[in-house]
Amino acid sequence: MRADLVPDDLWERVAPLLPPGPERRRRHPGRLRVPDRAALAGIMYVLRTGVAWRDVPAETVGCSGVTAWRRLRDWTEAGVWPRLHAALLTELRRADLLDLDDCSVDGSHVRALKGGSRRPSPVDRARPGSKHHLIVDRHGTPLAVTLTGGNRHDVTQLLPLLDAVPSIRGRRGRPRRKPRRLYADRGYDFDKYRRLLWKRGIKPLIARRGVAHGSGLGKVRWVVERTFAWLHQFKRLRTRYERRTDIHQGLLDLACSLICLRRLPRTANCSVSSGGGLQPH
Repeated sequence: MRADLVPDDLWERVAPLLPPGPERRRRHPGRLRVPDRAALAGIMYVLRTGVAWRDVPAETVGCSGVTAWRRLRDWTEAGVWPRLHAALLTELRRADLLDLDDCSVDGSHVRALKGGSRRPSPVDRARPGSKHHLIVDRHGTPLAVTLTGGNRHDVTQLLPLLDAVPSIRGRRGRPRRKPRRLYADRGYDFDKYRRLLWKRGIKPLIARRGVAHGSGLGKVRWVVERTFAWLHQFKRLRTRYERRTDIHQGLLDLACSLICLRRLPRTANCSVSSGGGLQPH
């Protein structure tokens, strides 16, 4: 197994969250089960390189693509990736590396070449597509990501995205789940949603349509664009190949966890990078 695919700091956090494997039969036990770390290496290989599951080099990775996909399916159904992401956000908050007062949201369209939640995209000549919706803190740390069809308006996912933010512990007192101020571009310029944000105790800072550029919101909001660039350095996320929505969502959650892991002080190497040159903070 290639050690750079699953470094120790990643494995230490993932291993306790994995469900136990099935008991081996005493009679006719069959093949030995592929170790979980090797299966995770296969998942990481696909996420980083974007190759088809059938093209995973088993002799190099230590696991076939079919086995890696099945393990990804099982772990996704067990809720491993959201729990990993929430645990890393807690570590970041404990290290005072999260700024939850100012958050930004945005959406990004990706091509979808197979079935699933793909819809004709109004920004890509009605070609099938999906959308990634993302909320980040002031530093660009991903707090939550959701997946919809390519024809869904960004503003329709504003409240579901806020609801998807986990309870982030790491400090004394109540866990944090919402920002104090939320920055967004003109696509979110609807008074109805401003009122809904105020009702939740969140101050909306949303650019107005028809107003000249230069509002100054970009000084804070640009970090969400940078985080999209980080996400799409994982080549499997640039184009949606998975038919199953939960599988693609699982890969998105795993990628967000890897971005969070890079921000932790102990992560002083780039072994979990997507291959695109992103350096840790």
